[in-house]
Amino acid sequence: MSHLKHIFTLVILLTVATTFTTTGWAQQRFPERSQANKFAVKKVDFDHIREVTMSPSNAYYYPKLMKAYNSDDTTLTIEAWRNFYYGYTFQEDYDPFRESIYSNVVEQLYYKQPHSRAECDSIEKYAEKSLNDNMFDLNQMNFYIYVLKEKKKHARAAVWQYRLDRLIAAIMSSGRGTKEEPWVVIAPEHEYNIINFLGFVATDHETLDGGIDYIKVQPVAGKSAEGFYFDISRMMQIAELKFPDI
Repeated sequence: MSHLKHIFTLVILLTVATTFTTTGWAQQRFPERSQANKFAVKKVDFDHIREVTMSPSNAYYYPKLMKAYNSDDTTLTIEAWRNFYYGYTFQEDYDPFRESIYSNVVEQLYYKQPHSRAECDSIEKYAEKSLNDNMFDLNQMNFYIYVLKEKKKHARAAVWQYRLDRLIAAIMSSGRGTKEEPWVVIAPEHEYNIINFLGFVATDHETLDGGIDYIKVQPVAGKSAEGFYFDISRMMQIAELKFPDI
């Protein structure tokens, strides 16, 4: 387990480095930010999520949720989105370290703004490929939404914005970012997605006992937060099972 903690720490530190050297989410506008905050906080019960997402007769059976997601269903409740996000950890292809081979291509293109038409075409192409490899890469979703808007594909951009907003809402409904009620995430980079979504920039990372991460943030005028807590215990549990030799 100690080796896994080192790996998670390395992933987090690499993400911090990216935060320091790029503009990214912190400079994007999120008109649905208030919507993500309006849902009631509910503790994540992974035993219950496993039960409902693995049962074919349940409305939250994972293949049903996946079908609804792929069909751009906008009627899903926040509870459905919570089961979709956290239920992914019970799927065979779940890997907390998952990263598409196309993600770096997209990032390199994105940060070379302004973009030509050809560059926008490439960002769209590779962001789509990246999301096909890793559907919960929230950074790639953001890049994809950007390029769809640039190409005036507003209806498609709205669908992906809805997906992004609801996934963020699902995460934020898991806690309050405090030590007593940390936000539960299934990928290390999601910690930073939430922090940037809230308008903060991460400055440091600390791994605590019990599978808890504490992310310190730069001071923001009018806000008292000094940092936020995240529960990564489910990630570590799965990583230990799938990568026992690490």
